[in-house]
Amino acid sequence: MKKIFPMTALIMMLFSLAACSSTVKLDQSNDGQTINLNTGQKLVIALEGNPTTGYNWEVGEIDGSIIEQGGEADFKADSVLIGSGGVVTLTFTGVAPGEAHLKLVYHKSWEADVAPLEEFNITIHVK
Repeated sequence: MKKIFPMTALIMMLFSLAACSSTVKLDQSNDGQTINLNTGQKLVIALEGNPTTGYNWEVGEIDGSIIEQGGEADFKADSVLIGSGGVVTLTFTGVAPGEAHLKLVYHKSWEADVAPLEEFNITIHVK
């Protein structure tokens, strides 16, 4: 005789699978928050920026044993005009369970003794 899953169990299983594979997307409004990720889940952070000014978003602090960056930052300009601002996108993946602080800094990378123009800080819990 076949066992039939109750509908609620099937729905819960589908939601669990969707949660594991979904991407968490953040922007400047999430600064200072605590974010939950599953191991293997992607985190995409989109922040306003303008690399043509010499400023760019870069990782200032990360625990690579918990979360790692996936490639370089990507910039999409708001217009085709030279010098236009736009959105800088950084991608990360939860690689192991634990808690990590992620700090992004908006600065000119060659100015070592100058405070960043902006910072973006979050705490990440990876399950």
